[in-house]
Amino acid sequence: MKDIIFGAAYYEEYAPEDRLERDLQLMREAGMNTIRIAESTWSVEEPQCGEFDFSHVTRVIETAGRYGIGVIIGTPTYAIPKWLADLDASILGDNAFGTRQNMDITNPTYRLYAERIIRELVSRTASYPNVIGFQIDNETKHYGVNNERVRAGFRDWLKARFGTIKAVNDAYLLYHWSASVASFEELPDPAGTSNGGYACAFEEYRRELAAEFLQWQAGIVSEYKRDDQFITHNFDYEWKSFVGPNQQGGQSAGLQPDLNDFEAAKVLTLAGTDIYCPPGDKLTGREIAFGGDLMRPLKKAPYLVLESQSQAFTGWLPYPGQLRLMALSHLASGACGLMYWPWASIHNGIESYWKGILSHDGEPGETYQEIQQIGADFQKLTPYLNGQEKQNRIAMIVSPEALHALRWFPTEQELSYNDVVGGFYRALYELNLECDVLYDREEDWSGYDLLIFPQLYCASDELIGRARAFVEAGGSIFASFRSFFADENLRIRHDRQPHGLTDVFGMHYSRFTRDEKGGWMELLEADTAETVAQYHHPYWGGYASATHHRFGRGHAWYLGTMPEMDTLKDDLLQAAEAAGIEGSALRWPIVCRRLGNMVFVLNYSQEAQPVSCPVTGKNVLTGEEHTAGEHVTVSDWGALALREA
Repeated sequence: MKDIIFGAAYYEEYAPEDRLERDLQLMREAGMNTIRIAESTWSVEEPQCGEFDFSHVTRVIETAGRYGIGVIIGTPTYAIPKWLADLDASILGDNAFGTRQNMDITNPTYRLYAERIIRELVSRTASYPNVIGFQIDNETKHYGVNNERVRAGFRDWLKARFGTIKAVNDAYLLYHWSASVASFEELPDPAGTSNGGYACAFEEYRRELAAEFLQWQAGIVSEYKRDDQFITHNFDYEWKSFVGPNQQGGQSAGLQPDLNDFEAAKVLTLAGTDIYCPPGDKLTGREIAFGGDLMRPLKKAPYLVLESQSQAFTGWLPYPGQLRLMALSHLASGACGLMYWPWASIHNGIESYWKGILSHDGEPGETYQEIQQIGADFQKLTPYLNGQEKQNRIAMIVSPEALHALRWFPTEQELSYNDVVGGFYRALYELNLECDVLYDREEDWSGYDLLIFPQLYCASDELIGRARAFVEAGGSIFASFRSFFADENLRIRHDRQPHGLTDVFGMHYSRFTRDEKGGWMELLEADTAETVAQYHHPYWGGYASATHHRFGRGHAWYLGTMPEMDTLKDDLLQAAEAAGIEGSALRWPIVCRRLGNMVFVLNYSQEAQPVSCPVTGKNVLTGEEHTAGEHVTVSDWGALALREA
């Protein structure tokens, strides 16, 4: 793409008056070049069964074309119309009508009419020159679907995976509490099981159902789209809500539990994502960086941010400069574009206070003016970002299977899988050690020198073998507690822990406990490893809490507990240096992100920060030339975008 995509979700159907021309003019004046439409208004596009009205859609496309604005068409399948709910009550199941994502995505009636609206919409819009791509569905998940059709599919999935019922009984140890069965037809409803492995297999199957749903939609869209039009989807994350005296809302917070992103992304031509950040003084940019580092490896290419907030959430107004800082952070992480949700604030309904770029008065206020500044910045950056790639040497290996396993078998009640992943990522982020975030199904580890395994509870022998070979060949691995503990079916290994890697780590353990504060403690016994740290405990003080070992031509580090953040940073920095990775001298709240020969210096602080310029080059935002080591002041919530000479 020769231009950075810059725009917003636009819903003419929600507007209290006709303001299409004025809105598009304001967008152009702000430097915007793209809108996303249609993905949530099935009831407008098909008000009665078989009665189609795409006049809103085509009017917006045609008018946007006159303003030189591209359009992304969203399939409207995540919010069903009332006539469809009435046609077949099983589509809703136990859900009430009136909200979104309340349907069974496997329901044949739903699929029939969803396919029809997709075909009608895409066939009527794909020929417009300014339709640049299609978004399939919206923040898709499996939505907890569990009925006899789904359970029958799960039984077939298990049969294909294991072949015999004995193999299923063995894999999940269903003999416990007499839960083993004699045939696939007897397998019980996973909702009532006490077997974590069996329950997590059902979660894996449902994640694949959600991925298959997107694959199905992509196949339909592919029949109509032009070669120059992309197919994307807006992947989201686990959601962390916050409620306080001055704000109410949420933020993106780690892996999405209910969709197999890795499989779903295979049918996309452009990975997309929705990233939301906490407000005000809590803004760190970490959600932006993590989301980018997870999305970018999915296609090994730039990704599109389809949703970000401008004034979202009750009581949150971004400080001056924060929207601009966030926008530049997205580009620094490798995004090819940024879009906001929504353009204009909605006047009724549950999202009335999830405000847009324009407030309810529709006037171009100070938030709009900052968007204009972002548009100007993007124009300056465009010629410098084309073809730039990230080449990170650190990768963090993550797993939805481990996420669900540790919901069943939590390490600490207040320390979830995403908390541990987030803690490790935060340490790297604040050290300015950039990393890719890879799903454990990713087999290509080439180009990386350090692999980090935070709480990878379940791992196959194949993955463990690759980790061993990686270290033998000269790579470094850094693993946390409860990694490599169980196989891919959650069956706990029956040899010394960590399974298959005791000689690689040069240590083993068989006992674990919690301290008086509830913190996890694996009692590590160093065999040939160096003891990096020991526990401070009257009885367990003789055991190691962290070890380091040379194995083959590489290094292996292991943590038996979750240390304080400063200690974790020190450990990770040592591991990076041992792997030959030289990080930036800059530290939090200054964030330094490299994209090819572009270096972004980002100040996530309400105080101006003096920094030593990391490279010699030009700040393309201001035209100023700087030399490496020069003292430069970065304003509060400010940024430099340096093109290295």
